Amino acid sequence: MTHQLDKIDKRILALLQHDTTLSVDDISEKAGLSRNACWRRIKVMEQSGVIAGRVALLDPIKIGCPLHVLVMIRTHSHDAAWLDTFHRTVRVMPEVVSAYRMTGDLDYVLRVRVADVSAYDAFYKHLTSRISLSDVSASFVMEEIKETTALPL
Repeated sequence: MTHQLDKIDKRILALLQHDTTLSVDDISEKAGLSRNACWRRIKVMEQSGVIAGRVALLDPIKIGCPLHVLVMIRTHSHDAAWLDTFHRTVRVMPEVVSAYRMTGDLDYVLRVRVADVSAYDAFYKHLTSRISLSDVSASFVMEEIKETTALPL
């Protein structure tokens, strides 16, 4: 089911992206809608998949995984069995917070969160023991200039 977003839907989404703990009363007031109309719009956007879920965003430093690593991967294999193994392996590794298949020189980029370089080394060994890779390189993030989950509306 597709859902065409209007101005009010986008206002509601912007509010939810900023703070999902807002009550329907707060959202409806800020969006200029009645409580029931606002609730119905939110439900429609949830049912259509526009709102994919609601989560708590954690501070990685406070929970013990301050090191942010970008892992660049090249592989010599692209057959279905390798792809399946790679996907299954990456999906179950909690250190991997994002995984992307790329165009260009790189095949994959992983965003990884770990406690320190030693934890990254353990992650690297775990990954490379389960999957055949032709090249793996990592860049450690020195400073996060912008990190957001909010999408442009």
